[in-house]
This record gives sequence, C-alpha cells and structure tokens, in this order.
Amino acid sequence: MPRPSVFMAELTMPQVESYLERNDLVLVPTGSTEQHGPHGPLSTDVIIPTEVCRRVAGRVDALVAPAVNYGISAGHRGYAALAYLTPPVFDAVIQDIVFSLTEAGFRRIVFVNGHYTNYHPIITACMNVSTRVPEGTQAWGVSYWESLPPEQLEEYLSLSSGLHANIGETSAVKAVRPE
Repeated sequence: MPRPSVFMAELTMPQVESYLERNDLVLVPTGSTEQHGPHGPLSTDVIIPTEVCRRVAGRVDALVAPAVNYGISAGHRGYAALAYLTPPVFDAVIQDIVFSLTEAGFRRIVFVNGHYTNYHPIITACMNVSTRVPEGTQAWGVSYWESLPPEQLEEYLSLSSGLHANIGETSAVKAVRPE
C-alpha cells in the first residue's frame, strides 16, 4: 500500500491520529504573497518552502501543515496583488498556529520560511507562545536557504545575485513548477 500523502490537509483525521501515535513533527511552510518581478508567481515564497517541506517530510517522517501564504511584506506596497500581514497580526497568527497544533498533539513544530522578513518574527512568535504550550514542546523557524553552502548561497541569494526575484528564486520555482 502506498504511503499516504505527507500533506496534512490531504489526510483524514484518523490518518493524522495514526501518525501522532508514532511521531509529533510537523513542518509549516511560511512565505508571502507578493510580486517577484514580471516573470515570477506571486506565491514564489510559498512554492519553494512547500517543496522543501515535501521533500524533507518524506525523509524524516514528518507531516506538512497547510502553508502560511501571507507574510510581512509591507515594504512591497504599491505593487499589484500584494497581500501582507502587519507584524502584530503575523505574530498572533504564528502563535495561534503553534498553540493549535500543540492542542492537536504535535510537539515539534518547524516553520520553514521562504520570505526574508518573516524569519525574526517567526522566532519571536515561537518564543512568545512557549509559555502557553505543553512542557517539552519545541517550535522554531528556519529559512530554507540556511542549509546552502556559502558558495551556493552567494550564487543563489546575495547582494551580488540580487535578494529578490533573482536567478535563484526563479530557478527554484521553475524546477518545482516548470509551467
């Protein structure tokens, strides 16, 4: 029998309950909805971490929660189709996700970030909620590009290659979504 999907939203409640009997790890793709040049989809910052989560989940026996599609992107105001959260609302959303996932039984919650300005607020929100969740719960954030070796990071996402809608983000999205 094939393994059920790693995407929590595609599973039934009994499948999630069965998973929680053996593991408590959930990955939460986190990004933004904003312009990525004239060529990239608005969901670039969600597409990439969602694919990273999908690939990692299969290796570490994790589930992937539905993505947080909105981030702290007010710096991009003026572009069409921008949708963003203010920092206090983003903090509350992250805290509520942590809190509700712990109520469901998850004890290790990793936000896999795809939008630069979300990173520190994710860490702060996880610290802020830590006193409201069961002892032993761990919630933290990591930006997917942190695992790249320095030379690849320089080529993929840096001042010299451009920090936004650059060759790295464009190539990653094309690899996942060729269309």
